[in-house]
Amino acid sequence: MSKFIKGMELCESFFTDCARAIIEDNFPDMIYSAGLIGYGSDVLGYDDAVSTDHMWGPRFYLFLSLADIEKKDKIFSALSKNFPYRYKGYSVNFTKPDPNDCGVRHPEFISEGNVNPLIFIHTFEDYLLDQLGISDLNNIKPYEWLAFSEHRLLSLVSGKFFVDRLNCTEVISHIKYYPNDVRLYLIASNWEIIAAEQAFFKRCGQCGDAVGSRIICSRICERLMRLCFLYKGVYAPYSKWFGTAFGRLNIDDKIKQAISGALSADDLTDREDKIIEAQTLIADLHNSSGLTETVNYKAESYFGRDIKVIFAEKFSEAAAKKLKGTEFENMPLIGTLSQIGGISSIADEKKFYKQIIGLYMS
Repeated sequence: MSKFIKGMELCESFFTDCARAIIEDNFPDMIYSAGLIGYGSDVLGYDDAVSTDHMWGPRFYLFLSLADIEKKDKIFSALSKNFPYRYKGYSVNFTKPDPNDCGVRHPEFISEGNVNPLIFIHTFEDYLLDQLGISDLNNIKPYEWLAFSEHRLLSLVSGKFFVDRLNCTEVISHIKYYPNDVRLYLIASNWEIIAAEQAFFKRCGQCGDAVGSRIICSRICERLMRLCFLYKGVYAPYSKWFGTAFGRLNIDDKIKQAISGALSADDLTDREDKIIEAQTLIADLHNSSGLTETVNYKAESYFGRDIKVIFAEKFSEAAAKKLKGTEFENMPLIGTLSQIGGISSIADEKKFYKQIIGLYMS
């Protein structure tokens, strides 16, 4: 096997070197877009040699107009007959979808016959419908934003079009990031969730419950990390890449160090100091964002107890105040399902889209 090549680089050069001429020679008048978006660590730039064992390799999406989608089978056949068996050391041929493993396909080297490439052909409208549950990105309702998988939003805006004659990039620009009201709702929700447990990690520790203290500390840390994504205007990926993405987020390293320190601290006082440091730094990030009026805060005793807090609810209340008169005014401050680790089988599934919306409808 050749030296590992990042998937995005591999796929773009594969399209340019192998696919483009086949498409344009056989279908010279066809207007199309092609690129790598959607699922995959290669889209996000997190892929490595381990990623290459499934659903990874020379691949791309081909998007056609409604008038041309009837050519789908002919296009796939032309690619299958004319593609090389290998490209830069990687198999261009893939197994059939495994029905016992969510339709996963694996690279399979062959030396004769037609190639079965990892190429997906859709209209862009149908693709968006499959990914998000809607295709009209010009008219997204406020509560619909809350039903979208944040990871899917990230995967759609993080990709690259190698050819874009259908102006898919312009369509995607409508979901580049959350609208301001949605962002404020999510900020309010995350601070509210922190506030609900802000004193508990130390109280657990004081009662000898070291495990409980660590669990609650980690939950608070995750919410603080999510707030950083929100203040920086960057979608967060699902749990597998969440820490990786946070490590690359353009924020003060002191925030990352404080959160890491809180998670690794064995001493309860040290854990408290680190988590308070992280909260104060992110509180400053809130105030510098200009999203709400300045929130005055300080690290202080929790109602006279030997527990320090910054009263995180102040930030939730400040964000919620900005939602007065919007459709978010009376929504429960629960954030989104895609912000809860381990339930991607629900949060990322289009089939649950309407049920998820129901959480926010009065």
